Amino acid sequence: MSNKSPGKAANIVGWILQSVLALAFLAAGGAKLAGAPMMVETFEFVGLGQWFRYATAVIEIAGAIALLAPGFTVLGAVILSVTMVGAIIAHLTVIPSSFAPALVLLVLLLVVLWLRRDQIPELRTRLAGAA
Repeated sequence: MSNKSPGKAANIVGWILQSVLALAFLAAGGAKLAGAPMMVETFEFVGLGQWFRYATAVIEIAGAIALLAPGFTVLGAVILSVTMVGAIIAHLTVIPSSFAPALVLLVLLLVVLWLRRDQIPELRTRLAGAA
């Protein structure tokens, strides 16, 4: 894995993706917190209770903020990627709707991780120091 910083074009693409993803996750998290009927129904299928909808909303909003926070982009992308893997599994097993939106978001998050891979060593150091 290279520690080389991305070029100017890759940096611009990264910021565009981060911004679009942050907006998407802020909207999704906000809809969950607001109790949008579709979100309530979706989490009924999951079967863990509505507390899980609130927990997911907080994770999505925190991840969205991290995507835009310098030095925390990689952490946000990892947290949201894990969340999307969970969403894909839920859609494939218990939620009667397509997993495609979660898959698209996962792929875009992985692109952000690849574009910001130069931040991974610094994040590792920061997290190791906090432990």
